[in-house]
Amino acid sequence: MPLVQVYMAKGRTDDQKRALLEGITKVMNETVGAPVPSIRVWITEFDDTEFIAGGEILADRRARQAAEQAAQQEAGGTS
Repeated sequence: MPLVQVYMAKGRTDDQKRALLEGITKVMNETVGAPVPSIRVWITEFDDTEFIAGGEILADRRARQAAEQAAQQEAGGTS
């Protein structure tokens, strides 16, 4: 029985999470031959203030990226 746990920051819609769960199930079935009824997949979500990567809190990175994108759009640049 394959067990797959996905950790990700909160913010995805229920439809996105459903598509992810169904997609992982399909890939497990197709790549390792696990019967669909035996596959277990679940998502554990966390706040973007509770995760750091590359020395930057995810919430801070998201805010910085949004500000950079807004500045580029204001300046007429593309991203």
